[in-house]
Amino acid sequence: MALSPQITNLVIILGMMQVAKRIPFEDPFVLNACRATYAISNILILGIYLYTKSVIDKKKDLTTLKYVEPAPMGSSEEGKLVTTTIHAYDVGQLKSLMRSQMMGVLMMGVMHFYFKYTNPLLIQSIIPLKGALEANLVKIHIWGQPAAGDLKRPFKAAAGFMQGLQSGPAQSDKKAVEAAERAGRGGAKEE
Repeated sequence: MALSPQITNLVIILGMMQVAKRIPFEDPFVLNACRATYAISNILILGIYLYTKSVIDKKKDLTTLKYVEPAPMGSSEEGKLVTTTIHAYDVGQLKSLMRSQMMGVLMMGVMHFYFKYTNPLLIQSIIPLKGALEANLVKIHIWGQPAAGDLKRPFKAAAGFMQGLQSGPAQSDKKAVEAAERAGRGGAKEE
């Protein structure tokens, strides 16, 4: 029985908070070593994502993927039909992963250089790297897991704190897709 990623992240965070209390960040050598660790971690993450992109581009799976994207929260309109290819979907998901990683780096930069927080450098050197290795696209294209179950496209949004505010997952079942096609919502093929 494996622990869920959220539980392992919590254990890592709590452990690293205890370790960070004992690290002398006042020492310039120690501080620069933590900064270097953070930079190396982000370079590794970028490398993982770029390698995943090269594998996606090499496979270039042009199988059609249809799903109904949920309507925005609070909207009275119904979901939009999206017709794309597995290649285009995977590239879009990978761009989203890279964008969120860059936002994390930007936020960490502000927290560290502007607000002078040093403890998050350690935690943010481990958790995002672990997240990159556990990403659905990496599981499929690097680790070779089949795209079934939780890895079936469109991917389910990760359970989290803001999930209750979202309007629900994308629907890829045949009934929802056919209903959206009959209603004439969306349908332009994205390439």
